[in-house]
Amino acid sequence: MSDKIRTFREVIEGSSAVRVAGAHDALGAVLAQEAGFDAVWSSSFEVSAARCLPDASILTMTEYLTAAVNIQRALDIPVVVDGDTGYGGNLNVAHMVREFERAGISAVCVEDKLFPKMNSFVDSGQRLLPSTEFARKISTAKNAQSSDEFFVIARTEALIAGLGVDEALRRAHAYSDAGADAILIHSKQKTKDEVLLFLDEWRGKLPVVVVPTTYPEWHIDDAAAAGVSVVIYANQGLRATVSSLRSTFRSIFENGETTALESSIAPVSDIFALQRLADWQKLDV
Repeated sequence: MSDKIRTFREVIEGSSAVRVAGAHDALGAVLAQEAGFDAVWSSSFEVSAARCLPDASILTMTEYLTAAVNIQRALDIPVVVDGDTGYGGNLNVAHMVREFERAGISAVCVEDKLFPKMNSFVDSGQRLLPSTEFARKISTAKNAQSSDEFFVIARTEALIAGLGVDEALRRAHAYSDAGADAILIHSKQKTKDEVLLFLDEWRGKLPVVVVPTTYPEWHIDDAAAAGVSVVIYANQGLRATVSSLRSTFRSIFENGETTALESSIAPVSDIFALQRLADWQKLDV
C-alpha cells in the first residue's frame, strides 16, 4: 500500500468518469483494484449477503464499519461506504460520519428511505423520508465531518419508489442545497431512459452517480458524455462469486475429485500473493 491513500474527493476531481466496484471483503476489493477500478463500494447488499442476511437494516453500523475498514486497509484506492439510511436519525448519521471518518474512510452514501430500509430491487413498497427531513440528515452529516475532504453522497430513491423524474429532481436540488457533495440517482428500469431525463434537467449542478445494475448495456464513455461522474458496479462481483462457487462445488461433489477444475481455478501461489505473504515473511527475520 502507498503511504497516502487518495481520498474519494481527490479521485472524483481528477477524473471525468470514475469507475467503482462493489465488494464485501478485502479480497474482493483487492481484485477490483488489480483490475484498475478507481474506488471500491463497500456494498451493504454484499456485506449482508455474505452473512446470508437480507439487505434490510439488520446489521448494525459497527458491522458495516468493520467491513469497510477491513477493505480500506487492504487498498491503495478509496472506499465509498454504502451507508443505507445512515443507521437511524440525524444524530445516528452524525455518529456514522465521525466513526467512518476517524477510521480512514473518505466517502459515504446515504439514501432517502425510511429506516429500516429494504433493498431497492425487492418488489415491495419503498417508503421515502420527506425531502425536508432528509435534507436535514445531509446537513447534519456535513456539519459532523472534521475535514473538508470528507465526501457525502445523497442518494434519492424517488425513481425506485415510482415517484417520477420531477420528484427526483426536486429532491436532488434540496439535497444539493443542504450541502451534499454528489447526487446518486437510482433506477431499476431496464433502460437508462429515466436517468437520462434526470441528467438532461440536472445540468451538472453537482456530480451525478449511477448504479446501472438493471441497465447494464450503458457504456461508461456514453454515461460520462451524458453527464455522469461516477459509475458503481455494485454487485456484479458477488453475483459472479455465487455462480463460480456453485459450479465449482457441484463439480467436486459430482466428480469426487478436482482434476477437471485445476486449470480454471487460481493456484495456491496466487492466494499467497494476494495475502502479501512474502512481505509478512520479511518481518520475521
